[in-house]
Amino acid sequence: MNSLLLAVLAMVGYWLAYNTYGKWIAKKIFGLNDKNPVPSKEFEDGVDYVPTKKHILFGHHFTTIAGTGPIVGPAIGVIWGWVPAFIWVFLGSIFMGAVHDFTSLIVSARNQGKTIGELTGNLINERTAKVFLILIQFLLWIVLAVFGLIVALLFNMYPQSVFPVWMEIPIAMWLSYMVYNKGKNDTLYSIIAVILMYVTIAIGVIFPISGISVVTWIYILMAYVFLASTLPVHKLLQPRDYINSHELLIAISLLVLGIIVGHPKIVAPAFQTVPDAPPLFPILFITIACGAISGFHSLAASGTTVKQLEKETDAHLIGYGGMIMEGVLATIVIIAVTAGIGMNGGGAEAFTSHYASWATASGLGAKLSAVINGSANLMNSYGIPLDLAKTIMAVFIVSFAGTTMDSSARIQRFALQELFSNKDGEVVVKPLKNRYVSTAVVILAAMALALSADGGKGALILWPVFGALNQLLAGLALLIGTVYLAKKKKPIWITGLPMLFMMVITLYATIMNLKKFIASNNGLLIFVTVVTLIIALWILMEGIIAISKNLKESEAIEEEI
Repeated sequence: MNSLLLAVLAMVGYWLAYNTYGKWIAKKIFGLNDKNPVPSKEFEDGVDYVPTKKHILFGHHFTTIAGTGPIVGPAIGVIWGWVPAFIWVFLGSIFMGAVHDFTSLIVSARNQGKTIGELTGNLINERTAKVFLILIQFLLWIVLAVFGLIVALLFNMYPQSVFPVWMEIPIAMWLSYMVYNKGKNDTLYSIIAVILMYVTIAIGVIFPISGISVVTWIYILMAYVFLASTLPVHKLLQPRDYINSHELLIAISLLVLGIIVGHPKIVAPAFQTVPDAPPLFPILFITIACGAISGFHSLAASGTTVKQLEKETDAHLIGYGGMIMEGVLATIVIIAVTAGIGMNGGGAEAFTSHYASWATASGLGAKLSAVINGSANLMNSYGIPLDLAKTIMAVFIVSFAGTTMDSSARIQRFALQELFSNKDGEVVVKPLKNRYVSTAVVILAAMALALSADGGKGALILWPVFGALNQLLAGLALLIGTVYLAKKKKPIWITGLPMLFMMVITLYATIMNLKKFIASNNGLLIFVTVVTLIIALWILMEGIIAISKNLKESEAIEEEI
């Protein structure tokens, strides 16, 4: 199949979904109304609660949820063939991921900006909320430690990316100063900031920075994340993400232009069985998370994004539209690794060399090199030198990974404070009220995990449980959304059907993992998996009880009428 045809069909489909199904959910089901109060204005503090223009917040939200997820996931998911990978990304993002993200955002907005974990207390009960918050802490603990390792490895793999990625920090702070302090036009100055960013990319190609160990990078990155996640959100995190969103648009434009000019044929098989690969069902749905649906998004939507939402109607673009844009990115990645990779004489052999076995395809280096080489080939079709094209993609990927670290630390701080709060929202462990203290706890815990093994790879010990845990969180977030709709006497199938699918998939995958851990006699992962299953089943049963109770109340009211 020609990649251009696939791209056109996908983009038209995403556009239609956003303007039909997404708009219907926003208007008819949730009834977005700008007269409703929003947390950013109710609790405005100039640090975490900051009303923000929707195009700026869209950039922040998108780069927070994206990270390397919609790049790495699809790059490995095509091992089962490009057709199942594309179908899951396309349908998953429209009917599951976008619904999940939008619902998490708007339900949080209508409940004082509480995270999805604390929302459980409002919609189900307090004891379930505390258990959910513990699960969230565990997931974010792994995310922060692993992304510290990923960014460190990427710096060593692509030393030309180091200078531009670090220079993005002063550029972002300058942008914040010009927009918020000087009142300058944000669009104009963000364009200037992006131009400066690409100048630093050119410098990075000439002066790559290497020779720094992974462990040293982890120390540096964690120190940076502490500062970034305690600064007011509009000083660094928000403008940096806004610049990254421009990077995204430029990268997508460059790749789409490559698809139009080069229009390479897809060289990967439509379906494929690799001897040592796990079964397509359910592992495909765990491997490709970001790009289709990811539980981490519910934490971002109800963690940092909701505290900057200026008005309810912005949630359609930011929540639903942000996930649709991630589906677009994942689709382009699929084209890059199944069609772009075969350009410049590579042919089908170029794909096979990366996907000959599960062992070779599942490594970080293999996945990223497949994406970067395929993307560089697309850009090269209209004259961009391969080395420059690879650097552009490397900086793009590292910048997004760094954004995930920044936001994860801030979100985990909120969730930690909620975990140690009473039912009135008052933090009962007084030191944790201080954002510097609570952030330090989060950062030190992540460092302890990362440095618990040689080379800063401690988090990889727990990484085998992350995929299923992340998707389990997506199912539980949809469960909370379903309880909310039941309480509001709205149709529950919109979130209920995706919730059932995700719960079945993730519980099945978790049980498969448990069998594997038992076979390898891995006591730690057995314990973690069993505890996760117990927590998940507990929350699921409590949620079903709450949904049933609300449906019965609705029926009783109708009978009285």
